[in-house]
Amino acid sequence: MKHQDCIAFLQWSLPRLGMRWAGFRKVRKTVCKRVARRMTALGVGDVGDYRAYLETHPDEWLRLDGMCRIPISRFWRDRGVFEKLANAIFPELAAMAHARGASVVHVWSAGSASGEEPYSLRIAWDLVAERAFPSLNVRIIATEIDETMLARAASGLYSLGSLHDLPPSLVVRAFESSGDLFLLKERYREGVALRRQDIRTEMPRGSFDLVLCRNLVFTYFDEETQARLLGGICDRLRPGGFLVIGAHEELPAHDRPLIPWSEPMPIYQLSSS
Repeated sequence: MKHQDCIAFLQWSLPRLGMRWAGFRKVRKTVCKRVARRMTALGVGDVGDYRAYLETHPDEWLRLDGMCRIPISRFWRDRGVFEKLANAIFPELAAMAHARGASVVHVWSAGSASGEEPYSLRIAWDLVAERAFPSLNVRIIATEIDETMLARAASGLYSLGSLHDLPPSLVVRAFESSGDLFLLKERYREGVALRRQDIRTEMPRGSFDLVLCRNLVFTYFDEETQARLLGGICDRLRPGGFLVIGAHEELPAHDRPLIPWSEPMPIYQLSSS
């Protein structure tokens, strides 16, 4: 399959999936390779034939949707964000929880891939908040649509490449060597619940103090879907709570009382007034 043919195919198909071409420009080669392999498996000769196949086999759209998932994750990805979480946001949330008599800080990691993000949050919590507020616990719900990714997260085993951005002192603190891999210590799995959910159709219940929705909704989905999902996220965010998005993402037009919290960090706080 020619590269230009695949680009034309993606520009035709992505809007039908509620996605936008702009989000796939940098990762298009990965998706194109997956589509080419699928066409070979089906015995489909060219992109035009695959388009015709999609039109006559509605279930194939679900398969294509899966091929468009790009789970890229590392521990401490966007290091500055996690340093801000550990040094400022978690202490503030802990103080707010303590003031209202709560015993738990609730966090949602949306699109959690292989678990690097929610486990990074658990490590960040351990760094600061537990020392300052030992009576408080953190509960992190990690949602991900891909069962393979969730299975990797449940194993707690990671390659050295996944730990590249994590400070060496934290690698020693949080992991044990397991052959060529690194096993996350049980302490840092406590309080982390892994759930299979498609954010487009289902979100966890509850009132969250912190939501991370990075490099998913506001990268790959079209503006209408982004606005709808942002509303659902804000409905689950406690007044005074924080929303963190990807470093290169922007929020769609909205009427929610989200206030930029720390420039140039992609962090917003939901107004409590």
